[in-house]
Amino acid sequence: MFDKISDGFKSAINKIRMKDDEKALKKALDELKKNLLKADVHFKVVKDLLREVEVETKKAGIGKANFLKALDKTLTKILTAPGNYGFVYASKPPTVVLMTGLQGSGKTTTTAKLANYLKEFKKKKVLMVAADLQRLAAVEQLKQLAEQNGLDIFYDENSKDPVDIAKRGVEEAKEKFYDVVLIDTAGRLAIDDELMNELIKIKNEVNPHEIFYVADSLTGKDALNTAKQFDEKLDITGVILTKYDGDSKGGVALSIAHQVGKPLRFIGTGEKVQDIEVFVPERIVSRIMGAGDIEGLVEKTSAIIDEKEAKKLTKKLKKGKFNYEDFLNQLEQMKKLGSMKNLLGMIPGMGNMLKQLGDIDLENSAEIKKIKAMISSMTPKERQNPELIKESASRRRRIAQGSGLSIQEINRINKQFQNAAKMAKKFAGKKMPNMNELMKMTQGLNFPK
Repeated sequence: MFDKISDGFKSAINKIRMKDDEKALKKALDELKKNLLKADVHFKVVKDLLREVEVETKKAGIGKANFLKALDKTLTKILTAPGNYGFVYASKPPTVVLMTGLQGSGKTTTTAKLANYLKEFKKKKVLMVAADLQRLAAVEQLKQLAEQNGLDIFYDENSKDPVDIAKRGVEEAKEKFYDVVLIDTAGRLAIDDELMNELIKIKNEVNPHEIFYVADSLTGKDALNTAKQFDEKLDITGVILTKYDGDSKGGVALSIAHQVGKPLRFIGTGEKVQDIEVFVPERIVSRIMGAGDIEGLVEKTSAIIDEKEAKKLTKKLKKGKFNYEDFLNQLEQMKKLGSMKNLLGMIPGMGNMLKQLGDIDLENSAEIKKIKAMISSMTPKERQNPELIKESASRRRRIAQGSGLSIQEINRINKQFQNAAKMAKKFAGKKMPNMNELMKMTQGLNFPK
C-alpha cells in the first residue's frame, strides 16, 4: 500500500552516511521531496514535512538515527487530525452512520465491509440501510452483499424517497435493538446541489453520530478536493479510503488528514468484504518505516481465532496430529482476516519478501483449489488421518478420480501437508521462530498465487 513512500524513505535515509554532514542532510531532504511528490503527496504537505524533519534532525544532531526519528515523529503528526480513529460508539445505541461519497468511490461495498468488520471483529449487531435510490443497481448490490455475508439490511423497493427510507431504517434499528446502523446514500459522478441537498435532508432527519466520506484513493488529488467540499457542506467526521491495495503511491493518505483536517478512519485493502483496516496513525507510520504492526496483527487475529479452539489446535500441533479437517477450519478462519498480503505486511521485516510473493489469495489460488478438491474426495477417516493416503495406492487412485487430479499431484500435496505438520510440531508452543528458522522454513516453498 505504501510501497512508493517506503522506498522513498529508504532512498533518502541512505544519503546520510556521516554524522554532522549538512550536505548529506540536504541531499536526503531533496531525495525525500522528489519521492513524496512522485507518490502524489500534496505539495503543501511535502513542504511542511521537510521543514519539520530538517529542524528536528538538526536539533538532535545530524545522523541516520536522528533523521529516522524525526521522520517518524513528523509523519505521525501529519497523519494525525483532530477527532476519533476506528469506530466509536454512541453512548446510547444505535450508533447512526451516514455513508457519503461520489458515485464509483466504492461506497456501497465499503458499507458492507464496515458492517462485516463490526459484526465479525467487534461482535456488534449491525443494520445496513439501502438509501441510495439514484444508482439503479445500488439497492440490489447491497442486498447481494448482505445475503453473501450474513449481514442485515433494511430496504424498500417501492419507495422513491431516500429520506423516508433512512428514517424508517433508523426506527427499525431502534425497535430491534441494533448496535449500529449504516446508511448507504446516493452519490453522483460530480458534486451538485441536488446531491448535497438530499444528503443534508437525510442528515437533518436522522441526526447521525458520524458522517463518513468514502474516497477512491486512485483519484489522487481529486479525492482530497472532493473531501474538502463534502466537509464544507456536511461537516464530515472522518474519511474512508477505498482501493488502497491498488494505489502503490499512497500519497493521498498523507494529504487528507493534513489538508482536510479530518481523520482517516478506515482504509479498504482489497475487493473482498473482509478487506478493511482501521487507520491508526502510529501503526501506519510503523508499517511505512518497515517496522510492521504487531499490535494490529494481534488485534485482528485475537478477534477471529477462538481461544479454546486455538488451545486444542496447539495440542494437536505439538503431537504432529494436524489433519485435513483442521486445515479447512483454519483456512475458513484465515479468510475472515482479509488480504494475506496486508496481514503479512504487519510482520516486521516482511516488506521485501512481500514484493517477491505478490498477493496471496487463500480462496482462489490454483493450489488451494486443488487441495480443496482433494479433501472433498476423501472419506471423514482419511481427512482425520493423512497417513492412510500415504499407505494405500487404492485410496490415492479413488481420490484422484474424484478430485480430477493426477495421482502424482495427490502424492505431492499429501507429502507437502505431512512436511508442514512436522514443521508445525517443531515450532508449536514457541512464541515466534527466529528469522533464520523462518527463512529455512520458507526456502523452496511455492506460495499459492
